[in-house]
Amino acid sequence: MQATRIIMKAQGGPEVMEMEEITLPPPGPGEVTLEQTAIGLNFLDLYQRSGAIPLPLPSPLGMEAAGKVVAVGEGVTDLTVGDRVAYAGVLGSYATARNAPAARMVKIPDGVSGEVVAASLLKGLTVSYLMGRTYKVKAGDPVLFWAASGGVGQIAGQWGADLGATMIGVTGGAENCALLRDLGYAYAIDRTTEDVAARVREITDGKGVPVVYDSVGAASYEASLDCLAPLGMFVSFGATTGPVPPIPAGVLQAKGSLFFTRPTLVDYMRARSDLDHAASELFDRLLAGTVRVNVNHRWPLSEMADAHIALQSGRTTGSTVLFP
Repeated sequence: MQATRIIMKAQGGPEVMEMEEITLPPPGPGEVTLEQTAIGLNFLDLYQRSGAIPLPLPSPLGMEAAGKVVAVGEGVTDLTVGDRVAYAGVLGSYATARNAPAARMVKIPDGVSGEVVAASLLKGLTVSYLMGRTYKVKAGDPVLFWAASGGVGQIAGQWGADLGATMIGVTGGAENCALLRDLGYAYAIDRTTEDVAARVREITDGKGVPVVYDSVGAASYEASLDCLAPLGMFVSFGATTGPVPPIPAGVLQAKGSLFFTRPTLVDYMRARSDLDHAASELFDRLLAGTVRVNVNHRWPLSEMADAHIALQSGRTTGSTVLFP
């Protein structure tokens, strides 16, 4: 079977991504062959492409996609040809077709499009573990979420509201603030014109929040710490402005015996049971309409570099999907 994929022989700017034609071998034991219909674009892809996350080279790129099973390998019993499936966290999704481990596939339920799943699976799994396990969000909790108008942030606002939390989103600009109010956020803070920590203290009557979810990193971590109530948790799950520097234990003590964690999807989804649980949480919300996914940007795979530039420059909102 012929396929086209993106590969890089060096890490760096968008120009390192190259298209190549390959012949796919039959799926190996425990694998399936997928014809991919939609591919998700994530900040994780940018970290891997740039070298912020080192990869052995040459390397494929991309971590999530949806498609149709066209062949199954030896030992695969729970998937058959024709099944609609998706995956997240398996390197190499930037391709028209590929072989991938059946153990990381989830079946797409009727009533949910492949495009929506490709745009939301990795993000939805992330929100599931962040709000259900890293810090278990409870009804009535005030929750601060940075980059709230992005793909993860849009899902998080709706998910948190569904849990009964008071969601506080941080974004940039009046237009994005208005958007957040339709996506589950009770409050929207404009980081370009407002003091985030001061505004959070105002919203919470000076108490602060029990948890901050921060994917921004270097530019936001100090404000994040200042937003927390005593015994609060700073969850750093991304670094779009650069990594958070080492935080002395004494700072966490002085600001209220705070907790600091840096979770990753790989660790939280390592067990198949955890993957199934998180995917079910996402699919149930998509089917119920309590979470809707805004696919605001679509690019052909051949224009991958432009898609990366748009995401990195902050010109995108919601989710971006690539088409083979």
